Amino acid sequence: MQAVYQADKPGQAPDARLLLGGIGAAAPSNFSNEAAGQDGGFLVPPQFSQEIFKLSLGEDSLLPLTDNVEISGNSMAFPKDETTPWGTNGIRAYWQGEAASAIATKPVLGLATLRLKKLMALVPTTDELLDDASALTSYLPDKVATSIRWKMNESILFGAGNGVPIGALSSGAMVTVAKETGQTTQTLVPQNLAKMIARLPTGSFANAVWIVNNDVLPALFTLTLGNYPIYIPTGLTVGGIQVSPYGTLLGRPVFVSQHANTFSSQGDILLVDLKYYQTITKSGGMQTATSMHLYFDADLTAFRTTFRMDGQSKIVAPISPAKGSATMSPFVQLGAR
Repeated sequence: MQAVYQADKPGQAPDARLLLGGIGAAAPSNFSNEAAGQDGGFLVPPQFSQEIFKLSLGEDSLLPLTDNVEISGNSMAFPKDETTPWGTNGIRAYWQGEAASAIATKPVLGLATLRLKKLMALVPTTDELLDDASALTSYLPDKVATSIRWKMNESILFGAGNGVPIGALSSGAMVTVAKETGQTTQTLVPQNLAKMIARLPTGSFANAVWIVNNDVLPALFTLTLGNYPIYIPTGLTVGGIQVSPYGTLLGRPVFVSQHANTFSSQGDILLVDLKYYQTITKSGGMQTATSMHLYFDADLTAFRTTFRMDGQSKIVAPISPAKGSATMSPFVQLGAR
């Protein structure tokens, strides 16, 4: 108000905020408007971030499969113990002779610290759109949620760190199962999948899910063990709730996703137990805010949605077995063929 009052005085230079675009500011160029239907001319913006959060946890979201902790602060530290019962360190039990001195052992603990990273969607919309349209309340939440879900899944699987989570398959714990000797290109055989299951740690099979590219599906339909198919393309339900609309492969749910590579490339089929992947999220889920001031001179209202999370593998390397040489991991991918 003071700036407006001063600008009306003779010889007084107006405040830069009152100029179109301000000093050195560029006019907004990427916004929803009424001039073109593809920009949202027939729609209206979202009302509640809760709807976006719910949509972000849709059927193909990986976050619910992780070991997630909601936090109110900015970071959390997790103690961890990567020793095994058959290893050479950590807590051990020994057979004890009568009156013999006990052998003392101690835990070997590490510490993993996760710090929240931020995803943001910024959507400027014209005020005409807000006044005149009515359908964007269903459109915009879904589009924002879909983008957030994609980025979240990609980071859980392949995040590189440095401002984003460290993905399960980007960690040192990931293992790759090589193709069979003499296996021809563009093929998939049951032994590929059996060896992937064999690389899971004990207890992980009950939590594991398959993540496959959509162009892997034709090969899955042809796989059998004897006279029995190993891919059952019927949605698995647990307690009446559908776990996967794409059915099961060797008893575990199948997620069809573009996060997996194309058929016969390395990583076209993934088998992961994401309970070995630790995530933290900001309590409250999505945060949505609106501002008429950011693009005030262009008569735009900005809608901003943020979601904060972080994640990394609970183990830093594959698990060495008690007997044999093939290491185990909760994060397994099939090699190129």
